[in-house]
Amino acid sequence: MTENRRSIGIVGARGYTGAELIRLVARHPTLELAFVSSREFDGKQVRDHVAEFAGALRYENLSHEEVAHKGADVVVLALPNGKAGAVVAAIDAVKPDTIVVDLSADFRFDERWYYGLPELTRAAYSGQRRISNPGCYATAMQLAIAPLKDELAAPPACFGVSGYSGAGSTPSDNNDPDKLRDNLIPYSLTDHLHEREVTRQLGVPVEFMPHVAPHFRGITMTVNLWLRRSSTRDAIRKTYADFYAGEPLVRVLDEAPWVSAIAGRHHAEIGGFALAPGGKRVVVVATLDNLLKGAATQAMQNVNRAFGFDEGEGIPRP
Repeated sequence: MTENRRSIGIVGARGYTGAELIRLVARHPTLELAFVSSREFDGKQVRDHVAEFAGALRYENLSHEEVAHKGADVVVLALPNGKAGAVVAAIDAVKPDTIVVDLSADFRFDERWYYGLPELTRAAYSGQRRISNPGCYATAMQLAIAPLKDELAAPPACFGVSGYSGAGSTPSDNNDPDKLRDNLIPYSLTDHLHEREVTRQLGVPVEFMPHVAPHFRGITMTVNLWLRRSSTRDAIRKTYADFYAGEPLVRVLDEAPWVSAIAGRHHAEIGGFALAPGGKRVVVVATLDNLLKGAATQAMQNVNRAFGFDEGEGIPRP
């Protein structure tokens, strides 16, 4: 590896998020892809599946111990929920100083892990080498709620709609284009994992109602907020603009953002700010690409911070 470069390995690289991570690494000036682990793609060249990657690296079907012995500076886990623990245990036993960024929900409730939603938790990072990436829905909810969190009079009600890539690549009703055609499928309407995640992180109860739609990528999160005191639309919009001032990956708009405008983009958009008569009820809309700011881009922000790089290194700006 070239001097001053850092090595990164990806486990679970077959999925949509793994491919997006490879694209980000390919354009990063300092990171070098050390390995990509995938059982299904074992032996195949990475560049045949991710055109943006020009190297000769091939996918490997690595055991947990083999991942640990690869000795990468950082390992990103893009595995289904419940699968990360064994890999982390192997890394802990062989090379515990490895930075690990986990994209599953396995460590989001573990106090020993840094919860990496940079725009909201950056100040809590103090060199931790175990980083839990937030969920895609949870990222959209938190970004939409956080600026008004201390003004809330009731639990926020969040109506979320995701493209079917959010259901992963394993076949199911929630990613079956035939079942989704001309349809909107509600699921897990109470006690969703991301509902619990956001409630824990923000310290306020949150109500979340997820749905999956026929489009491939992108989340729309419509959030109903009741306020303790009356406000004005201009004041609320200014609150959001001030809160996210200087954040390159959060754009505050006047109108409600469209999910079609965010697909393939690395930032989140927040807007709408519809105020009901009386000034105590406001509806805010947030959009983001579930595979990017909801997963791979956020992971890259966390990798950059862990290495002491500029947080936006290698990430295309809005």
